[in-house]
Amino acid sequence: MKKKPIQRDRFLSIVASVSIALFSFTGSVVFGQVVNNNKFKQQDKFRQLEEVLPTPNEYRTASGAPGKEYWQQQADYEIDVELDDELQKIIGSEKITYTNRSPDSLSYLWLQLDTNILSFDSDAHRSGTSSPLGKVGFKSMKQLLAKETFDGSMKIQAVRDAKGEPLPYTVIKTMLRIDLPQPLKTDESTQFSVDWSYLINDSKSRPARTGFEYFEDDKNFLYEIAHWYPRMAAYTDNTGWQHKQFLGRGEFTLEFGNFLTRITVPDDHIVAASGLLQNPKEVLTAEQQKRLKQAETAKKPMFVVTPEEAKQNESSKPKGKKTWIFKADNVRDFAFASSRKFIWDAQGHQVEGKPDQPVMAMSFYPNEGEPLWSKYSTHAIIHTLNVFSKYTFPYPYPVAISVNGPVYGMEYPMICFNGPRPEKDGTYSKRTKYGLISVIIHEVGHNYFPMIVNSDERQWTWMDEGITTFLQFLTEQEWEPDYPSRRGEPRAIVGYMKSNYQVPIMTNSESILQFGNNAYGKPATALNVLRETVLGRELFDYAFKEYSRRWMFKRPTPADFFRTMEDASGVDLDWFWRGWFYTTDHTDIAIENVKQYSLETGDPYVDKVRRKKERDAEPESLSKIRNKKLPKRTDQYPELKDFYNEFDDLDVTDADRKKFEALIKQLNAEEKKLLETEKYFYLIDLKNNGGLVMPVILKLTLEDDSAQMIRIPAEIWRLNNESVSKLILTDKPLKSLTLDPHRETADTQLSNNEFPRTIGKSYFQLQKSKKSKNQMQKQKQQTKQTKEKPTKKK
Repeated sequence: MKKKPIQRDRFLSIVASVSIALFSFTGSVVFGQVVNNNKFKQQDKFRQLEEVLPTPNEYRTASGAPGKEYWQQQADYEIDVELDDELQKIIGSEKITYTNRSPDSLSYLWLQLDTNILSFDSDAHRSGTSSPLGKVGFKSMKQLLAKETFDGSMKIQAVRDAKGEPLPYTVIKTMLRIDLPQPLKTDESTQFSVDWSYLINDSKSRPARTGFEYFEDDKNFLYEIAHWYPRMAAYTDNTGWQHKQFLGRGEFTLEFGNFLTRITVPDDHIVAASGLLQNPKEVLTAEQQKRLKQAETAKKPMFVVTPEEAKQNESSKPKGKKTWIFKADNVRDFAFASSRKFIWDAQGHQVEGKPDQPVMAMSFYPNEGEPLWSKYSTHAIIHTLNVFSKYTFPYPYPVAISVNGPVYGMEYPMICFNGPRPEKDGTYSKRTKYGLISVIIHEVGHNYFPMIVNSDERQWTWMDEGITTFLQFLTEQEWEPDYPSRRGEPRAIVGYMKSNYQVPIMTNSESILQFGNNAYGKPATALNVLRETVLGRELFDYAFKEYSRRWMFKRPTPADFFRTMEDASGVDLDWFWRGWFYTTDHTDIAIENVKQYSLETGDPYVDKVRRKKERDAEPESLSKIRNKKLPKRTDQYPELKDFYNEFDDLDVTDADRKKFEALIKQLNAEEKKLLETEKYFYLIDLKNNGGLVMPVILKLTLEDDSAQMIRIPAEIWRLNNESVSKLILTDKPLKSLTLDPHRETADTQLSNNEFPRTIGKSYFQLQKSKKSKNQMQKQKQQTKQTKEKPTKKK
């Protein structure tokens, strides 16, 4: 793959459209054009990706590693923010120090204002599509009306330079452009400040990745605050400014930096945030400080704020305000949560590879989350850090936090928001239990992708969601035997793979159909298939770890991932990326026919006897059976019979014997031994019905019920990707064949995977029909019940 393909700027413009139609033609795409094959009318499934991937350069090498001139920008923040618990409002002021490490001079800067998506006139709202209205729930109706009335957009009060002088700026929907007085040159820094405020959304009526939850019983709020400050947009070597408008699905492309954040809240609130708490003595009681210290070396999670203390906080009123100070270094974002309802548990943990840097795994949740949260949340955090670190790199941050609130699942550096809760009586379903464990694994896992391996979420959702879902699957399988993972196993993606309503994985985030299957399930499954079936665990794990470590705290593109996996594994995988990521082909390989061949010995006393036996064993036709009773002319006139009436061409003649003896005399010892070979030769005809070229995995069951596995690489399809024949040799006769016996390739049609074919089984239910009452009968019954209802005594 280390070749010279088209430039990156052309790649971004053509890939979304070309990839969707990439294999609608008989031919292959070159530089956005189609190379038609008018003779051998097949697609080239093994065509190299050099025509699609960007040209390697000094920033990104052909091996998939960062180049010697790789660069990225730096954005440092000092933020003061107040959470108004009376108005549910954010009031903030930030000072940003922006360092230009690019080779370009910048005359303006772009910032993201993602909360503007909550404006009633946002592009996300105005461009949203709808289904016909039928039965609409009260909750849905409330949310529908809130989109028309609630304005959660960011109000910019001031933008100033380092001297306090106003800077000209322009708000373009979810983006803010600041015009600089003079261009910012390479290796120069500029400092400016922004003052802003906005109303926090009610997650019930205006759900988003951030918001508040109101608890009617105790009249309190729980806040999960994200996308809450103007954030520097990314400026990169492959896109320039990434200022694509935020429409809701394509998440965030941000720069790394250092944060010093001062969060002012009511004095009875507990705050969880990205980074290390700098002033515990000012915001925690002496007992809470003591517990937090003890938790660093605890053997299991322990309470820092107990359920009883949280209950007491719920019933009290604040006496003033407190400011919590957090410091977070080398992160690309910052989020926090705040409530007087929080229970807080924690446990210190030594991540493998970082013995000198313990991590505080911590969970924050209201009493409504009990007993589920204290049992599972912090354990799930620690388990995630262990498994993800094993397959990538040691977790580098000092804290890892899971918060229960109104946002079901969302990730930020060192902190994530997770929603599952038990019922009010404390019981919970199996689905809720595993839903909680899985969402925590997934969201904590996002610390690795994209919070550290900093992919462009606004462009490619699969690079963070798909990769994290794959690692989530590995992590779940190390939690307990038979963990009920939703995604990862090939058999779980079959329904989606054969559906028509889909686009390739390599489609921009905002244009994806079936978002969960496309951005989460299919790429996770693809990586699992690559690990288990194509490369094997050892090669895959080595290459995947190499990718993860190469791009720690850097910004990879899809090409960097594809190239690194090939570079580190030593295997050409262009066919795999092309099929799984650039097309909507699916796996459906069929066993069309199996034919047995046996080596003839040349000895007429063996070969002719066998052929005669086989001939005599053939079934008689119906006509032949009935014709036996008919009178025959030769019986009336025996003289009509001659030599051929008695001759059998399968009888051994003297000429046959002499011919065989002459043959034997001509053979040497080695040739005589070959003639005695006792092998069974089977020619297996395979057909690729789904279009996706994949390895062929065959289970051979022999006559004595012994079995053997044969694994054939995908390259068997390189000369003909529609049908191939494979010769298999066995020592014993073959009883049956099974294609993909462990269902590891996401084959969508299992009925053609057996030879000989087996009868498919299913079940049906017998039901007794019930006659429903008509409306008149229902009305009479209701009138009767009303008359019979006893009246209350006064």
